[in-house]
Amino acid sequence: MPSDIPEARHRLLGWLVLPLVWVCLAASTLAAPLPPDPATAQALFAEDGPVALERVETPVPGWRATQAGQPLGLVGSTWEIGTTTGYSGKPLDVLVAVTPEGVIAGAKLVQQTEPVLSLGISEADIAAYVEAFRGTDLMRDYAALGADPDLPDVISRATVSTGVIRDGILRSGRVLAQAQGLGGGGIDRVGYQPATWGELLAQGAFGHSTITMADAARALADAKVPIQPSEAPFLDIYAGLIDPPTIGRNLLGAQLFTTVTGALQPDEALVAVMSRGVQSPRGTEWRRSGQFERIGFQQDTSLIRPATDDFTMVEKLALPDVPEFKEISLFRISTDPATGGIDPQRPFDLIVTATRAATNGGEASLPVRTTISLPETYILADTAPVPLWQEFWMRKIPGIVIVGLMLFVLALILFGQEALVRRPKLWFRVRLGFLLTTLLVLGWGLNGQLSVVQVVAFLNSLLSGFRWETFLIEPIIFLIWSTVALGLLFWGRGVFCGWLCPFGALQELMNIAAQRLGVRQIAVPQALHERLWVIKYTLFVAIVALSFYSMEQALILAEVEPFKTAISMRFMRAWPFVLFVVAVLGAGLFIERFYCRYLCPLGAGLAIPAKLKIFDWLKRRPQCGRECRLCETKCTVGAIDPLGRINPNECVLCLRCQVVMNDPQTCPVLKRRARSAPAQPEVT
Repeated sequence: MPSDIPEARHRLLGWLVLPLVWVCLAASTLAAPLPPDPATAQALFAEDGPVALERVETPVPGWRATQAGQPLGLVGSTWEIGTTTGYSGKPLDVLVAVTPEGVIAGAKLVQQTEPVLSLGISEADIAAYVEAFRGTDLMRDYAALGADPDLPDVISRATVSTGVIRDGILRSGRVLAQAQGLGGGGIDRVGYQPATWGELLAQGAFGHSTITMADAARALADAKVPIQPSEAPFLDIYAGLIDPPTIGRNLLGAQLFTTVTGALQPDEALVAVMSRGVQSPRGTEWRRSGQFERIGFQQDTSLIRPATDDFTMVEKLALPDVPEFKEISLFRISTDPATGGIDPQRPFDLIVTATRAATNGGEASLPVRTTISLPETYILADTAPVPLWQEFWMRKIPGIVIVGLMLFVLALILFGQEALVRRPKLWFRVRLGFLLTTLLVLGWGLNGQLSVVQVVAFLNSLLSGFRWETFLIEPIIFLIWSTVALGLLFWGRGVFCGWLCPFGALQELMNIAAQRLGVRQIAVPQALHERLWVIKYTLFVAIVALSFYSMEQALILAEVEPFKTAISMRFMRAWPFVLFVVAVLGAGLFIERFYCRYLCPLGAGLAIPAKLKIFDWLKRRPQCGRECRLCETKCTVGAIDPLGRINPNECVLCLRCQVVMNDPQTCPVLKRRARSAPAQPEVT
């Protein structure tokens, strides 16, 4: 049947688009950090003479800068150090120079493909923004640093991108400062004082646990091979963090301490485990499995089991008064909470589990717990940076509340649509009020306009290392996208296109006004109408595919979206952009939602995953399309075919068809039923 062609075409398009996206994902490659040339290094440190650069890999990758043999500091790439990605999902690379005193000597943006930085904001604005970080003291309290009025705030209309730049500069700068002996994740990694074993114990540098043979015999009474009780040590263990030089250098000696700590990453710490007795904490199984099953480091719900790559065996300690230990082990542990790491500033436990075969065929176990607590002497002031996305969410609480209320009202409308559509006047007032709120509050007020650029950014981020933080930076956009993602499963693309799109609301409101003023509407023939759909799907595929070749060119093509001009920038752009928007809106006066129907690549992109829609909330009658085609002529976007079927790829969920078919004064089927119904006898 000819009416089956649109559905088949969309199904075919879905099968074509998804493989194309994955091919582009597989073909794309990650960009490497760009090394600074001597002239750039000279400008970063604001020096008159030549600056020499030497590549270093530890403790962090970067370049050591010197002048006439005197150290100037370290230069690092925000992409190499922190994998800083912008909203486009591509590397956003800034070179940051930090002095040995922990001060930013200079910063320079060297690589970016951000949508808002490529179009609408000048290079001079970005250069001035990055340059304003020169002279920032990174060793101050981070909360005070973030509120420093001398630091540049994020640029309006480029909130996400400039926020990521700011966060990347400050975080990478901290790492570079720590690499020069400053800070260090809250641990003093610089100060050194000679100390004996007894003095370190008195400071509380090492936790200590002792289990005698008698204790083990009682705890492992079910062991198949009984343990002979005595006061000899079953396990006598000492453990502690040795990152502070006063602890680690005294314990291991200068040479070994430098070797093991130089290999640490910024989010790692070093724990020494020293033991004697018949029970071995290491055992022998780790040589085959690569994992230390007997050893675990636990803090709250986080449990780290070290692997062989995290292990260093030590034969002898440097302190003369240290006891004679049977085993001396060093373990690297993660201090990154995002990956389940340990907070070194808070106590945590070393758990060594001793096991024996039990008489009942099972296994008897004895966990030996040793608490490790870094002495306060070696804990610096808390310099942990507040995540940038949390800062932005706190700033925009009023906007978040407004959007939350809008989404709650929209949920009531969609879930209670059957009651609403039976009241045409109420439906019209509710819809008109919501569209006005979407345009004035969500669009022009909160800048909550979604874009195909964000879809492209998401797909690109899957390559360059997806990070929720990048998308959480803009809370309004994140909330809307979260709602759209959920709405696609319940109702399809119409949740956004019909209710939450400010530009769509602008089109519909202008068309309502045009009809009230008597502007004659143009009915596009069905055959032409269906063929014009190809334009927006082609645009979507082209923008996505082009983004993997050149993000800059993809962003230029994405200017087919008038959202930035009409909503984000409120028509404050160059005349060609404004002229395009005026033309699109002008066409919409005669063809309702002209742009949504034929040109919108975002709507096309949302239509593809909308095929996963679970529910079908919109009702039809057997007579629809056969005996009556009124809904077809009333549909906002021409989503109803001549047979009365609703095309979910085009429907914007305005509910107009549901109002028509439930209105006894409008629907021909209901009128005919009312005429044929037997008259009710009059009650006297």
